[in-house]
Amino acid sequence: MSKLTNMSAEQEIQNKERFGFGKNWSSFLKTLTEERIITAENSIKEMLKVNDLNGKSFIDIGSGSGLFSLAARRLGASVFSFDYDIESYNCTKKLKEIYFPDDPEWNIKNESVLDDSFISMLDKYDVVYSWGVLHHTGDMWKALDNVSRLVKSNGFLFIALYNDQGHKSKRWYKVKKMYNSGLSGRLIIKAIYLPYFFIMSIINSILKRKNLFKEYKKFRGMSVYHDWIDWLGGFPFEVASVDDVVEFYLKRGFYLFKVKTNLGLGNNHFVLKKFE
Repeated sequence: MSKLTNMSAEQEIQNKERFGFGKNWSSFLKTLTEERIITAENSIKEMLKVNDLNGKSFIDIGSGSGLFSLAARRLGASVFSFDYDIESYNCTKKLKEIYFPDDPEWNIKNESVLDDSFISMLDKYDVVYSWGVLHHTGDMWKALDNVSRLVKSNGFLFIALYNDQGHKSKRWYKVKKMYNSGLSGRLIIKAIYLPYFFIMSIINSILKRKNLFKEYKKFRGMSVYHDWIDWLGGFPFEVASVDDVVEFYLKRGFYLFKVKTNLGLGNNHFVLKKFE
């Protein structure tokens, strides 16, 4: 269960303590195409420096839309997906029913990464994947510790975490808190920030002579609009610096295999490898 309460995700959403991630992912699935799936596959291959995942085990912690569970399965991995949000669980389940019905090599649960008893029952995996999830649990450092226990020797931990921007991060915390305060707060935040994000994307597209909306789809196969909503509403909200994350995992037997840093909004991307 969440650190904030002993409630379910649905109860936390009703109590304005959590963003409805699953509703956003359900909307995203309406935009899912073969092109987006292939892009997701390529992002896994690029970050892990592999051509496929044949013979590998892959756990998707906070599976969200289920896109990356699907991508890993199509790359040949046996996949275990779980998510705390019931609607996210249903999204992942829906993708399995469409693309891999009755497949024993892809299993899905509605569980929390903060549940120690659940984590202790799990196997260890070749690839532990959690993209933009652990900073939304309400207890990020515990979540980071729990996922480290699931990685096999010589296995990969592939995570993305919001970059610590100091005072800017504190301001964004307030924005996200307001977004989740109710309908009026949500409408105010959308009215302020969605036009701003759109205008800035147009300006940057002109300056860079690229259609950044199309370019964004090439990045992990995601939707820019749904990621904007996820950013504005994503709560609970915690951040971490690259140095703090690397030091945290060095103490747990990992070394940094690959990193992509983000000095502004968004995630730092980490691939850490566990020592043999």
